Amino acid sequence: MKKNHHQHDSSEEKHSSSTGPDQSETASAAEPAPVTPDLQAEVERYRDQALRSAADLENYRKRMIREKEEAIRFANTGLLEKLLPIMDNFELGLDAARGDEAAKGIVDGFAMVHRQIGDFLVASGLQPIDAVGQPFDPKLHEALGHETDTAQADGIVLRQLRRGFRLADRLIRPSSVIVNKVS
Repeated sequence: MKKNHHQHDSSEEKHSSSTGPDQSETASAAEPAPVTPDLQAEVERYRDQALRSAADLENYRKRMIREKEEAIRFANTGLLEKLLPIMDNFELGLDAARGDEAAKGIVDGFAMVHRQIGDFLVASGLQPIDAVGQPFDPKLHEALGHETDTAQADGIVLRQLRRGFRLADRLIRPSSVIVNKVS
């Protein structure tokens, strides 16, 4: 029995001696590896990439918010564009009927409806462009012809044939105008 006990002790010694170097290897593996310039450059590259990705994501979020707000602000553009020719025809009809004294009551009623529609368009954000007396601006005006008026400067809008409109800062329809040409 004593012999067995002795054999057991020697196997423990063998086991402890075989685990000894492993423990020292584990201890040396826990120590940080020396930082090489290549490793440092790679860390910096990943850090830079992470910062750029975070910035790109933030820019994307801001752009999506801005585009959503713009889509909401200009959602009625199509409807407003379709109403403009109707308003033009309404104005032409009113102008033609104003000369008839027998229809004065009807004309006054339609003029009130015309004002209500105009107020609705303004409340919807539509802004009329008043061109008469202003310098011609190709961003806002569409020149349909030229006339000469020596009392006005060259390039001034003399007449507006069709009113233009903006929705916020976006041009919906340019003003159709006659421009002064002195020469």
